[in-house]
Amino acid sequence: MKWSFKIAEYKGIPVKIHATFLLIIIWVAISHWTQGQNMAMTLQGVLFVLALFACVVLHEFGHALMAQKYDIKTRDITLLPIGGVARLERMPDDPRQELWVAIAGPAVNIVIATIIFIVLHLTIALEPLSNLTMTSGSFFERLMVVNIFLVVFNMLPAFPMDGGRVLRSLLAMRMDYTRATQISATIGQGMALLFGFWGFFSNPFLIFIALFVWIGAAQEAHMAQMRSVFDGIPVKYAMITDFRTLSIHDTLQKAIEYILAGSQQDFPVVENGKVSGILTRNQLMKALAKYGPDHPVSEVMEKNFETADASEMLQSALSRLQSCNCHIMPIVKEGKLEGLLTSENVGEFLMIQTALGKKASLQTA
Repeated sequence: MKWSFKIAEYKGIPVKIHATFLLIIIWVAISHWTQGQNMAMTLQGVLFVLALFACVVLHEFGHALMAQKYDIKTRDITLLPIGGVARLERMPDDPRQELWVAIAGPAVNIVIATIIFIVLHLTIALEPLSNLTMTSGSFFERLMVVNIFLVVFNMLPAFPMDGGRVLRSLLAMRMDYTRATQISATIGQGMALLFGFWGFFSNPFLIFIALFVWIGAAQEAHMAQMRSVFDGIPVKYAMITDFRTLSIHDTLQKAIEYILAGSQQDFPVVENGKVSGILTRNQLMKALAKYGPDHPVSEVMEKNFETADASEMLQSALSRLQSCNCHIMPIVKEGKLEGLLTSENVGEFLMIQTALGKKASLQTA
């Protein structure tokens, strides 16, 4: 994610902070200062937000470590003003595994709240809840209440909250995965409408949450549709077979000629029929500005790239294409270049298959 910087790493999972996260720190500091113009109160407010987001990080690690148990990697965990995001490479195929991954995050918050409650109870430090506000009252009791709120909010049966995934996994144990997702997404969007309506008459922030839930539900439904369409289809049916390549002996001028002559913008660089690198449009423009058109392609091409076999399942290859943030993925067979896979071409393939309404002819070909 752009504008993010790494602050820590655990179990091979980077923890990042998005630049916009600093805005909430500044906002909290200003809010506390204007209320009492007290430095101690301001620092306590900032520390409370940092403690809250530490709990959010632990929540996301609950998801990530449970997913790791099922051999699913997590690209990173990023802190945003609205919370944390653990970017899993994929969700488990088994609904029971998805259920465990989904509830692992809220379970962490339950553990945190329980530990705080026990400590406060043993030290006789519990206060009446009526004494608590977002800016005053026992620091740790407020943290306990917020963790309970995180559990309740995240378990709402609406994507992209954990409750939406829990609902989908329970439904998927009894019906088709795509149908389960559609039902869960519909329920989520219904809740979004309620949030939005309520927000007009109470808290405008609910309108923002409604938009967040609506978009998340729509994305999950779209991803489930893609999964259904791509199920059982090899890469060879969706790859581009009409394309140009560059040689490691070519100069950037050759790439310029190819771009101006057609619509292709990213090129595999081959040597003896095998892919040695990838030259993207962005790399080409940067190299042209720095070196000029006579510079060798081999010195500016990307040498670390993903490939897929023509017989690999399309869903698997697309997942790797998206996770590596690649523009194109060379498709090979026995080491030789056979085609290219791009997100744009996969999108076209999806639209065609959806329009056809079936893919039986592909699967039996």
